[in-house]
Amino acid sequence: MDQNCEKTDERSMRHVASATLSTIGGNSVMPWIRHAAAAAGSADGDVRFNWIGCYRTAVAFLVIGMSSPSGFAQNQPSPVAWDVESVFRSDMNDLSPGTLFGWAGSPSASPAGGPDLSEPLVTDRPDFTEASSTVGRGVAQLELGYTYTFDHDGTAATKSHSVPEALLRYGLIHDWLELRLGWNYAHEAVGGLTTAGSEDLYLGAKLGLTSQVGLLPEMAMIPQMTVPTGASAFTGGEVLPGVNWLYGWDVNDFLSTAGSTQFNRAIDGTGNAYTEWAQSWTVGYSLTDRVGAYTEWFAFFPHSADTAKPQHYFDGGFTYLFSNDVQWDIRAGVGLNDAADDYFVGTGLSVRFP
Repeated sequence: MDQNCEKTDERSMRHVASATLSTIGGNSVMPWIRHAAAAAGSADGDVRFNWIGCYRTAVAFLVIGMSSPSGFAQNQPSPVAWDVESVFRSDMNDLSPGTLFGWAGSPSASPAGGPDLSEPLVTDRPDFTEASSTVGRGVAQLELGYTYTFDHDGTAATKSHSVPEALLRYGLIHDWLELRLGWNYAHEAVGGLTTAGSEDLYLGAKLGLTSQVGLLPEMAMIPQMTVPTGASAFTGGEVLPGVNWLYGWDVNDFLSTAGSTQFNRAIDGTGNAYTEWAQSWTVGYSLTDRVGAYTEWFAFFPHSADTAKPQHYFDGGFTYLFSNDVQWDIRAGVGLNDAADDYFVGTGLSVRFP
C-alpha cells in the first residue's frame, strides 16, 4: 500500500472512530474534532476487551472514589459530594441538578440549578476541545459546519471537504445529562482519485460532573461511539467506542481555558485495531459581548498501530453571536509535524432551541 492510500485510510478511520479534527464542526465528534474514547483490542483481532464490563468498572470506581472517604486516608473527607437522590429523581417539577457531583466543602457541593438560558449558548465547536457543560434539560442544540483540509506528502496532494458536520445535542431528564447524535458526509480527492460518502453515525452522552469552584474545574465526561453505517471508504466496519474527559476554568471575564483527554478505538490502514489517545488544550478570549476567539493545540497519539503516526496541530478561530441562541464561527489550523495534514479551514453555525 502506498503512502497516499495509507494516509487516506488513516484519515477515513479517524472519521469513523470518534470525534474529528474538522468534521462535526470543530468539536471532537467527527474527523477533526471528534475523537471518542475506548479501549482497543489487539491488532490481530484475537483479543477483544469486554467494553460493557470496562464501562461498569469505570463508573463504579468513579462513584466510589467521588462519594466516599478515600481508602488511602480514612479520616479525610471526599473532595466531592454525590447527590444520589438527584440521579434517580425525574419529576419535571423538581429543580434539575446542574451537575452529577459537587465539590465538597463548597457552596456548590449540593448540585442545583442548570445552564442559564438567559446567557449565550455554549457550543462544542469550533475548537477541538468540547465544552465541559451540557445544554440543559429539555433544550436542543444543533451545530453544523464545513471544513476544507489540504495535505501534500511530497508525492500527491489530498484535498478533503467535510459537511454538514451535524451534531444534535439534547438535554434529557436532568440538566447534567445530554444525548448526542452526529452525522457527516466526506469528499476526498487524492491525486486523480476521488472518494465520497457518508461517515459512520456518531452516538454519545455527555455527563456534567462538576461545576467550577475556585481552582477546582468544571468537568464533564462523554461515553461515545461510532456505529458502522457509513460508505465503504469511510466506515470502520465495527462499533468503535470511546470516552472523552473534559475540564475547564473561567479565569476572568476575558479569559477562559480548557482541555480534553480521550482514548479511542480506531482502525488503521491495514484494517487492524489500535487505541488512539488524544489530548488538547485551548484558551478562549471574550473580545466583546458578541465576539469571541480561541487558540488551541491538539494531538493524536496512536498506540499499537501499524501505520498511524502521532499528529500535532495548532488552530484558532473566532465566534460571533447573532443572538443568545445563534452563533457563527470560523477557524483555521496547521499541522505541526509531517504526519499531520498541512492545513485546514472551516466555518459553522450553531442554534439553540430552548
